[in-house]
Amino acid sequence: MSLLRTKSVEQSIADTTDPEFRLKKSLSALDLTVFGVGVVIGAGIFTLTGRAAHEVAGPAVVISFIVAAIACGLAAMCYAEFASTVPVSGSAYTFSYASLGELFAWIIGWDLILEMFLGASVVAQGWSAYLSAFFEQLGVVLPQAVSSGGVVDLPAILLVLVLGGLMTIGIKESLRVNMALVAVKLFIVLFVIVAGIMFVNPANYTPFVPPSAPTETASDLTQPLLQFLSGLEPATFGVGGILAGAALVFFAYIGFDVVATTAEETKRPQRDLPIGIIASLVICTVLYCAVAIVVTGMVSYQDLDPSAALANAFAFHGQTWMATIIAAGAVAGLTTVVLTLMIGATRIIFAMSRDGLLPQGLAKVHPRFRTPWVISIVVTAIVAVVAGVTPVGILEEMVNIGTLSAFVLVSVGVIVLRRKRPDLPRGFRVPFSPVLPILSAAICTYLMLNLSVETWLRFLIWLALGFAIYFAYSRSHARLGRGGATPQPASPPQS
Repeated sequence: MSLLRTKSVEQSIADTTDPEFRLKKSLSALDLTVFGVGVVIGAGIFTLTGRAAHEVAGPAVVISFIVAAIACGLAAMCYAEFASTVPVSGSAYTFSYASLGELFAWIIGWDLILEMFLGASVVAQGWSAYLSAFFEQLGVVLPQAVSSGGVVDLPAILLVLVLGGLMTIGIKESLRVNMALVAVKLFIVLFVIVAGIMFVNPANYTPFVPPSAPTETASDLTQPLLQFLSGLEPATFGVGGILAGAALVFFAYIGFDVVATTAEETKRPQRDLPIGIIASLVICTVLYCAVAIVVTGMVSYQDLDPSAALANAFAFHGQTWMATIIAAGAVAGLTTVVLTLMIGATRIIFAMSRDGLLPQGLAKVHPRFRTPWVISIVVTAIVAVVAGVTPVGILEEMVNIGTLSAFVLVSVGVIVLRRKRPDLPRGFRVPFSPVLPILSAAICTYLMLNLSVETWLRFLIWLALGFAIYFAYSRSHARLGRGGATPQPASPPQS
């Protein structure tokens, strides 16, 4: 059995017509755009902007956001081409199966599970912390033992259980709640931007690009892998600081790729998926840049609080009541992030289970709701336990490395599938291929190298566990390897 056997696009699409595994098609381009905005805009817009400006880039952090957006835009175009060509659940996993082969598909699916499980758990804990802060603004103090940072994070558990029930009932119902919360979140973000303009002091933009300065070298396993391998002395600010800021704020954009996991539930995937992926990225870029300009204009980058820059920028000007508004926005914002990541996790596992790489019994679709209810229960239970009782904060970078590895393989996969199957109808095509996909893979690899040595070690351990499961179970149980289990191929849909 070849480790690089590929599952044809026709086979992947044919699997979506199997009555036992068929999902309900109900999503539009608007749903997907809101879905993408909902997962991308989270706590980062309230905290990460100030951290990047204060520590590495100064007011030029707005350029960092633009550079990061360009990098994400390249990956987004690769996702859009694949999603319009292979409109099947599973996102990068399914795309890799069709282009690079089963082993690469398993690796990327395994990485995406890591990304979404840990991401949902980490964000649920962040949601609990913001909820506690919001209640404190209202004069209500939650018991320490059962709140954020306590023995059991009860609010995080309750949030995950409620969202798990919602996504089991239906993807369209989940997206309606998501749309309402995204509307609240966007209203608050826009309100903060407009209100903040009144406190902008143009003198705070000088110098726009602070002069480069040496910084302390991280030691041992906490230093970036690139620094560990090269022995280079790190520096902050200047042009290098802008690029370092781009590597930092890049992770504020992570999440648009989750849109591709809903391909199978989209009414017109060839048209709507590219719109949803690219439109959500454009909207988030505009909002991020606006927040960066306002917050660095309100307070000198040297005085910004890296942990809660936006709230403290208003407190700096005596507007403490805005902290309540920002906390409310964060609660609404992080709810949508947790929901979206949990939906993404269920769709990845659904695709892998339907292919036999994980137990096929997991992929059962509810006869009424047409959702993968067994997987939804499993995902909800695991995320609730991890969010409720595990200190997962130290594993946040694992989310980033899992995502970036997916970006690299999708970028490479676009080139491979163009060569192997030039005949396939593509609703969207990456321009200037293969130059832009190669550039996308190179930039994402560079950003991976800027993650810490300990993150890479944990990632290698996770991969080793994945390889063990693949060779012990998945390789011999894959439907593709057993033959005859997949329905007869159907012609790919026309754009």
